[in-house]
Amino acid sequence: MSRAGDSPRLIDPAALGVLFSALRERGYTIVGPTVRDGAVVLAELESARQLPSGWSADTEAGHYRLRRRADEAVFAHCAGPLSLKNFVHPPRARLWSSERAENGAVSTTGPEEPGKRFAFVGVHPCDIAALGVLDRVLAGGKHPDPVYTARRDGSFVVTAECTEPAATCFCSSMGTGPAATGGFDLALTELLDGGHRFVARSGSPAGAEVLAALPSRPAGTADVLAATSALEQAAAAMTRHMPNEPLPALIAGSRESPHWDDVASRCLTCGNCTMVCPTCFCTTTEDLTDLTGEHAERWRHWDSCFSVDFSYLHGGSVRTSAASRYRQWISHKIGTWPEQFGSSGCVGCGRCIAWCPAGIDITREAAALSAATAGDEP
Repeated sequence: MSRAGDSPRLIDPAALGVLFSALRERGYTIVGPTVRDGAVVLAELESARQLPSGWSADTEAGHYRLRRRADEAVFAHCAGPLSLKNFVHPPRARLWSSERAENGAVSTTGPEEPGKRFAFVGVHPCDIAALGVLDRVLAGGKHPDPVYTARRDGSFVVTAECTEPAATCFCSSMGTGPAATGGFDLALTELLDGGHRFVARSGSPAGAEVLAALPSRPAGTADVLAATSALEQAAAAMTRHMPNEPLPALIAGSRESPHWDDVASRCLTCGNCTMVCPTCFCTTTEDLTDLTGEHAERWRHWDSCFSVDFSYLHGGSVRTSAASRYRQWISHKIGTWPEQFGSSGCVGCGRCIAWCPAGIDITREAAALSAATAGDEP
């Protein structure tokens, strides 16, 4: 049997169907990219034929459009509107429910078990990095989140390394891609020149076991070099970057910058950026009861720091202006997150740029703050 860290193998596109069968045989519910509603989204898949073969997406600030390719590349798409967060930290989850019996006794049940063990197939390295962030935040503390851990524990991750970044990608400047450095069970690098094939390597014993079940052959030196070159070219092709300086210090020194008002003049405070962000995890709760008062439930659902009620204290909200809410988001994301959780809260996926209806670009706003701090702002 293969071991984690063995030499890379070469598999053909037909082996993706075998991969799906191997994962289903092991009891996994497969989640992967597919074309739906005008975008490449993550969804539960039954077959490898549902993968987005022959599709890419053109993105810019406030812009996302699918594009048909001239080839059958399977994983040449960029990050769509959904991320793994939607499956491991769902938008709405029941925390507990209680029933009062006729004799007055009250029984309570905890969160619903998901009933599924997920295999995430074809997700890019930036999303693997985001999953690692959520692991630290929601599962790594003294009080692990039971909803998250029930969905995350025992999952299997197949990452598709990114060889064709979109215009909104900047993972190279965040150290999260385009190559995968960990957090996966199986990694695939798609190659098209010289025949459609994938260089595959395992990242865990479970990944080695699944890889051994696939029809494969040893990857030659030329294939390994081609995969390395494709990833290096992808990194060099990215045109967006975060400022090359300590971001926490930049944000801390820009707290009173007039640039926040400039952003606020464009920001709609819709919260789209927090909804599509693969690491934003903030939630609120609501309690529900039936008309008789015999049944009650507590539900948790996503919340956003762009909501006025998010910072509500007795007497009113703390952050009422758009400038203060945008500052809060970016300050936490790339400023105070490293101190709290040991890493940046941004993985450079570019979703917040593409799916912002006002076209606000976090890399350009950070660059503007850097220029103002250096005295270079016009």
